Amino acid sequence: MQVAGRWGLDRLLSKGALLKRGRQLETSRMSEKKKLVTIEVPESWAGPMKKFLESVEASTPDTSGGRAVDFGAFERAVEKSAGELEKEAHRGLLQDLDIDAQQLRIRGKLHTRVGRYEGTYKAKTGEIRVMRSLYRENGVRNGKTVDPVSLRAGVIEEGWLPSTAQAIAFLLQQSPSREAVKAAEQLGRLPSSRSTFERVGHAVGALYDVAHAEVEDELIEQYQLPPEARSVTVGVDRVAVPMEEPAGESVVRNFRMASVGTVTLNDGAGEALHTIRYGRMPAGDADALCQGLHADVIALLRKQPKLKVQSLVDGAAEMHALTAKALNEDTLPKRPFELVDFCHLVKKLSPAAEAIHGERGAEVLARWKLQLLNDEGTVWTIVTALRAADTDSMSAEATTAVHEAISYLENNGERMNDAEARRQGLPIGSGPTEATCKNLFEVRFRRCGSRWHDESGTHVVQLRALALSDRWDTGIALTLKTLRAPVRLAS
Repeated sequence: MQVAGRWGLDRLLSKGALLKRGRQLETSRMSEKKKLVTIEVPESWAGPMKKFLESVEASTPDTSGGRAVDFGAFERAVEKSAGELEKEAHRGLLQDLDIDAQQLRIRGKLHTRVGRYEGTYKAKTGEIRVMRSLYRENGVRNGKTVDPVSLRAGVIEEGWLPSTAQAIAFLLQQSPSREAVKAAEQLGRLPSSRSTFERVGHAVGALYDVAHAEVEDELIEQYQLPPEARSVTVGVDRVAVPMEEPAGESVVRNFRMASVGTVTLNDGAGEALHTIRYGRMPAGDADALCQGLHADVIALLRKQPKLKVQSLVDGAAEMHALTAKALNEDTLPKRPFELVDFCHLVKKLSPAAEAIHGERGAEVLARWKLQLLNDEGTVWTIVTALRAADTDSMSAEATTAVHEAISYLENNGERMNDAEARRQGLPIGSGPTEATCKNLFEVRFRRCGSRWHDESGTHVVQLRALALSDRWDTGIALTLKTLRAPVRLAS
């Protein structure tokens, strides 16, 4: 009993010492937490800064005793109060951009002040109200008023700040406005109105559409070639897009063919390193698209004259005609290596091999593929074999498969030298172009029940092409730069 009692006492004393030490550590931590540091901030920041600190303190959960905490709630509270600080930072600079004078010179023209009013600007964290002067161009009766704040900052539409509009446009090119709103709600950083996403996102798209030729020229000039790049491959294709079209007093949904263009940099083994992607809606100019591809190739050759140039499309005559018109020995410093996509070739040969050889069709097809990849002139050997087939004893379907394969090979045989392409380290498959058809158009444009107009579709597809080409930030910066204008006091 005495031993047990003594042990219990020792244990209590030990526990008391631990508790005392724990309280000392906790007191030390609290002292460190409450240590005050004095910093100077603009007077207008004092209120938001105080509210921020109060919000953080009020929302900080009890962490004692190793308990679990709702950190998500803390995150949301901090983000909300930090947003007020962010708005105050924006408000300060926006106010500094205002100029209050009798007359200003804007884009070379005199403007006279017509009044001074409060304006609303929209940032990712919400609305910001700023007092600014409004001006109207001299001699333009009832002309539109402008303000120095919006002009100098490059504001979009009705007060949308550039980075905010850019974020809205990015979400819109990724998904329909309904889904974009849901994403914004989760981020807690953007407005949650479908009409806002449609209006602002398409406004950015319209700006890019106007400036895209100049922007794309600048983008390719700024482009940094991968050091391991050895060839550039150009591809074009078509993809069906659902369009809304008038039919009497109603509208119908018809599928029309949009155009896709790609410029892919490859390494010495023909593996893709990076693809620049372009798209045009059905009413778009496919020839102009190919001329843009040509301009990219010329710019890349200026950077690296040793690059091999390749045109790689499927066997469709119109696709070959489009690329051949823009890319040939007359329009380029070197003649492009023309090739038909190997996968399309195999798809044409597969039913023909089965029609002729039945169960052995797969074996024969495998042999043809191996020969095509390694021996020049194999395509004509296959044509001879196909022509020698006894089509009289075949079904109509089998006969059609053989005849289609013969026509495909004879029409495109001069562009089916896969063995030579492999020896030169060039790709033999149009994977980047096929992937662009899917990711640029099908994923975004062919959702259940979707219907498009050429104008709105053009906005989305061109923005989406920028994003999928990893050129979003630079491309949009160049586009929005056109909105900014200096403002000078009239002398």
